[in-house]
Amino acid sequence: MLLGELNVRHTRRHMPTRRVALDHGYLPTGGPAFGAVLLGAVVAEHMGGLDEEQLEALGRLIEVARGGRLSVPRIGLRYRLQTDTHGLDLSRHRIVSAAVETGGTRPVLELDRHGPPTPQVIGAVMAAAELPAASRRLAFRWIDAAIARPELPEGLDVRRLWEGLPGERPAAPGQAHRVGNGRADAWRGVPAERRWAMEVLGLRVGMTLRRNDVQHRFPRLVRLAHPDHGAGSVGAAERIAELSEARELLLGVIASVEVHAGG
Repeated sequence: MLLGELNVRHTRRHMPTRRVALDHGYLPTGGPAFGAVLLGAVVAEHMGGLDEEQLEALGRLIEVARGGRLSVPRIGLRYRLQTDTHGLDLSRHRIVSAAVETGGTRPVLELDRHGPPTPQVIGAVMAAAELPAASRRLAFRWIDAAIARPELPEGLDVRRLWEGLPGERPAAPGQAHRVGNGRADAWRGVPAERRWAMEVLGLRVGMTLRRNDVQHRFPRLVRLAHPDHGAGSVGAAERIAELSEARELLLGVIASVEVHAGG
């Protein structure tokens, strides 16, 4: 059962830009307040990845965020905070109920570690800022405690994940959370960067990567993204840059496979 979920969208490691946004999440603050606990845990887990300048900037960002939802776009900790999630990678952090089928007795804290640390901290602050006033105060108490003493909350079993698979959406009120997602499971074991590149170029999971497929799709998608062919001008350059990055990444994968096959 899902007890809390934070979905942070951020620039992929190989991209030169620095962007961060939020995707749909589930952050309850009633009862055990698993949503606030999760935000504090994410901050505690990733604080060590911030440099001195970012740590100083974090304090200023939090002071603004305490007052409510952060206005975006804005720059924070050298990242561009935004609402657009197009082309961004996903880091999913969750708290789920104990795995009683394997003898577990405590809720499980799942921390996605495949992405860079700074966007995770920013994402937790952005999510806290979006909560109603009373919930927001509780969330920032957990975040403040995590900054002062970056240790994970007690009473949770911790599981660190590295694949970065898209998460389940929280169940509707009164309904059980549905575990398992065929689309997500189908990508299991595929590196996050390769998955992103395949999705950008419209390649399906399970497809054998072929040079011709990549080369033929690229110019067609670039044409569709170009304003001269009817696409909007806003975001066109970024979309074309993503297509170029995806092509180069997949061609590199294909070349590596060909080298190993030939050897």
